[in-house]
Amino acid sequence: MFVVPAVLMACSESNKGSLEEDSYEGAVGGALSGCALAMLEKERESLPSPSENHGTLISSSSTSLLAHAPLQGYDVEFDPPLESKYECPICLMALRNAIQTPCGHRFCKHCIEKSIRDTGQRCPVDNERLLEDQLFPDNFAKREILSLTVRCPNSGCAEKMELRSLENHLKQCQFATVPCPQCQQSVRKSHLEEHTTVECQRRPVSCPDCVACFVYEESELHEQQCPFASVKCQFCEMDLIRDQMESHCDTDCPKAPIACNFSTFGCKERMQRHNLAQHMQEFTQMHMRYMAEFLRGLSLNGTTPKSPLMPGPSVSSEDQGAAASGSACSGPRGAASSCPPSVEMQRLREMDGRLVRQDHQLRELIILKETQAGHLAELRRRVSMLEETVRELESQQCNGIFIWRLKGFSVHLRNQEAGQPVVEHSPGFYTGRPGYKLCLRLHLQTPNAPRCSNYISLFVHTMQGAFDGQLTWPFQGTIRLTILDQGPEGQHHTEAMETKPDLQAFQKPTIQRNPKGFGYVTFLHLHQLSQRAFVKDDTLLIRCEVTPRFDSMLHREGPTVQPRGHEAPVSRD
Repeated sequence: MFVVPAVLMACSESNKGSLEEDSYEGAVGGALSGCALAMLEKERESLPSPSENHGTLISSSSTSLLAHAPLQGYDVEFDPPLESKYECPICLMALRNAIQTPCGHRFCKHCIEKSIRDTGQRCPVDNERLLEDQLFPDNFAKREILSLTVRCPNSGCAEKMELRSLENHLKQCQFATVPCPQCQQSVRKSHLEEHTTVECQRRPVSCPDCVACFVYEESELHEQQCPFASVKCQFCEMDLIRDQMESHCDTDCPKAPIACNFSTFGCKERMQRHNLAQHMQEFTQMHMRYMAEFLRGLSLNGTTPKSPLMPGPSVSSEDQGAAASGSACSGPRGAASSCPPSVEMQRLREMDGRLVRQDHQLRELIILKETQAGHLAELRRRVSMLEETVRELESQQCNGIFIWRLKGFSVHLRNQEAGQPVVEHSPGFYTGRPGYKLCLRLHLQTPNAPRCSNYISLFVHTMQGAFDGQLTWPFQGTIRLTILDQGPEGQHHTEAMETKPDLQAFQKPTIQRNPKGFGYVTFLHLHQLSQRAFVKDDTLLIRCEVTPRFDSMLHREGPTVQPRGHEAPVSRD
């Protein structure tokens, strides 16, 4: 922005050079000198109305511009730069409401009127006598100045326009800035709504848990104090409301550390709450001995030890009652016990009976837990059997066409690159109903494998099936293996082979899966996977289509396969 110092020639020497920058508002802005600022408030009531233009013929936009403009000249950047003939000698800015004097000098209307009123009736340039009624508007200069080209004062905006059009431009300029009403940060008008609702650190927000209102920059502090915030128990990691945490740790948390119920009588053990039942069962005799020793000491000494007799939070109500009755028998201020020995023995027998009952209850709970664990194991076994049955039924419905979805294929590739053997077997599938049961085996050959490094190997295995007794063996037919291209072109990689009845791979299996397989050692090179969309969503699709042949005579001719050269033979494994 083109800025020059505002100097009132009539000001005292002490005020010369005093500068104050002002933000650009309305149509244009100005830098007021110290004297001008001092006179501004005094002359505010005497400002001329927008209609007092002395018959000036200008456009309506220019009239609005002048009505809302500051009092001094136009402090804007002209392009090309402003000529000196259009500069006010007082404020050194472009003339606003140009006024000409009889001596031929031009001034801003406000500047020259203030100079005459406040510093004497003299022309500031040549010191000629000058009266206010001798001034007359220079409408030609005013029109010339309003027609000059200026740059938009907003940072980032490269628009240029006539001075008279600047006001309308600023109303819709995307680079105009205003202070945020919440944080007072300077923000572009076009981004003000987004800033006040999304970015402003002082924007009002409400807690989703307790509906309390606060500013955004206090969110972290509120989250640390909100009584309804979700927190995790430090022991069992259960999600709780903060207000529930203390009660949870004191009474419910299964992993919270607690003292033994017989800590009153001398047991020093501490354990997690869910281990208390086991501790009570394993140390029943020790607890009885602790209690007997405590009562014996109580009977002999007639005093109440301070720490053992104070019931802790984990002591049962019955034990607390017993301790309270023991305290009642002791005299005040450590006096001798007034209870007879028969009362002490009666109390000992009652506590012994309670221990026995608690022991029985614990045993019953353990038996119930073991029974429930047995029922749960049985249910899991039945679910596993049902899942296996469902898989078997599904495999019988594929009618010899099976698609193997090998998910997480990138993990297998990383293991292969690291030199680790990768072997995967597919689920079993049937060639029909009734039909033979088969499965696929995939190898990813390691980089150092002899003659087949970095290849995908595919083999077919026969399996024990539900219809083996109804079928003729060995298995005969045609098998087509395909790695599917999952892209739009669908250029699948397919190989076909005929079974060899004399191989063990096609004999009736004697175990669940025939250990011998038949297929291709070099089915597809791993580098070809990236040339097409063979792997999509980290999944490789392998299709196997089996057409069995139930001939009466065994075919022992060689296999009929598509020619692939000597690098990708059909082989048995």
